[in-house]
Amino acid sequence: MYQPAITGTGVFTPEQVITNDELVVAFNAYADRMNAKNAEAIAAGEMAPMEHSSSEFIFKASGIEQRYVIDKSGVLDPEVMHPHLRQRSDDELSLMAEMALDACQKALDMAGIAAEEIDLVICAASNMERAYPAIAIEIQKALGAGGFAFDMNVACSSATFGIQAAADMVRSGSATKAIVVNPEICSGHLEWRDRDCHFIFGDVATATVIERAEDAKGARFDILSTRCATEFSNNIRNNNGFLRRSRPSGVEDRRDMQFMQNGRKVFKEVVPMVSAHILAHLDDEGFGGENLRRLWLHQANKSMNDFIGKKVMGRTPEREEQPNILQDYANTSSAGSIIAFAKYSDDLDPGDLGLVCSFGAGYSVGSVLLRREA
Repeated sequence: MYQPAITGTGVFTPEQVITNDELVVAFNAYADRMNAKNAEAIAAGEMAPMEHSSSEFIFKASGIEQRYVIDKSGVLDPEVMHPHLRQRSDDELSLMAEMALDACQKALDMAGIAAEEIDLVICAASNMERAYPAIAIEIQKALGAGGFAFDMNVACSSATFGIQAAADMVRSGSATKAIVVNPEICSGHLEWRDRDCHFIFGDVATATVIERAEDAKGARFDILSTRCATEFSNNIRNNNGFLRRSRPSGVEDRRDMQFMQNGRKVFKEVVPMVSAHILAHLDDEGFGGENLRRLWLHQANKSMNDFIGKKVMGRTPEREEQPNILQDYANTSSAGSIIAFAKYSDDLDPGDLGLVCSFGAGYSVGSVLLRREA
C-alpha cells in the first residue's frame, strides 16, 4: 500500500467578470420586459409581477460580489439571458477540455512532473459537455497522458469524490500519478431569469495532482483519509438529459431543465448533515475540530459555511482558518473548495492538518483529511 499525496493544484479563471451591479441591471431590464408583456394578466390578478433584484439582496443572500464567466454578453442581454458559446466541430478541442488543460498544466508545473507521467485522468464535474466520448479521455489525449481516464458526476461534490477515487487507486497501486480536473461551466445550467438563483454561479476549472508521497518532488499534502456520503433529495435538481426529446413536452424551454433548488430546505438539511459528516470523519481518525488548522469548504453560500465552520471548530473560525473565495468566484460547483485550497494552503507548516469538504445535490458530501508535509 502506498501513501497518496496532493502535490500540485491549478486554477483556470476566465477573463470575463460580471459584477452584481451589472447582473442586476440586466435582470431588472428582463423583469420590466416580462411585466410589460404580461401587463393585462398582472392587472387582472392572474399572475404576479416579476420582482426586481438588487446588489444588496444578492450579497445578503449569498456573500457573492462578482463571478467569472466564459461569456458575459449573452448573460447580460435581457433578450437572451444565457451565455453565447459557439458550436465547435468534432475535430476541435471541446470547451471543457480547453479549460481543463490550462488548470492541468498549472497543477503539473507545481508538482514538477510531465503530463506523460500521468496514468489516471478523472474529469469530475456537475455537468458534462456531451454524453460520450468521455471528456476525461479527450483531456488525456490532449495532455499526452497515459493509462486510463473517465468522467464522474456527483454534482457539487464531484471534486472530493474524484479525489477519493484517485487516492484509493494510488494507494492500491492501480495508478501511480493521477490528475482530477473539474471544468465547471456553471453559467450554462443556471437560470439567469430566476430572481431567486440568477446570481449564484460562475465558471472556472481546477485540477489536482495526486501521486505517491515517496515520489513527491517538493512540499505535499498527504491524504490521511477520505469519506463520502450520499442521501437522496429532490431539493437541488436539474431534469435535463438525453431523454428530453422523447418526452411529450418535447424540447421546449422548461424551467426544470436548468438548475433548481429549494434554498430554505437545502440550508436546513445540508448544514447539519455536513457538520456531522466532518466531525465523524475527524473522530474516526482520532481528531477533533480543534486540531484543524484550515477548513476548505464548498463555496456555495457564506452563511452555510459560517454555520458549518462554527459547528466543526466549536467556535467562530478565524478568517484565515476558513477561507472564502465565494465573493470573487461565486458558486463554482465542485471546483469551489479546490480553489480555496489552491489559494490558501501555502502558509501551512509541516504537520498542520486541514480538511477539504464539498457538498451539494444528491444530497452528497465528500471530505478529504490532509496533513502538510515538507
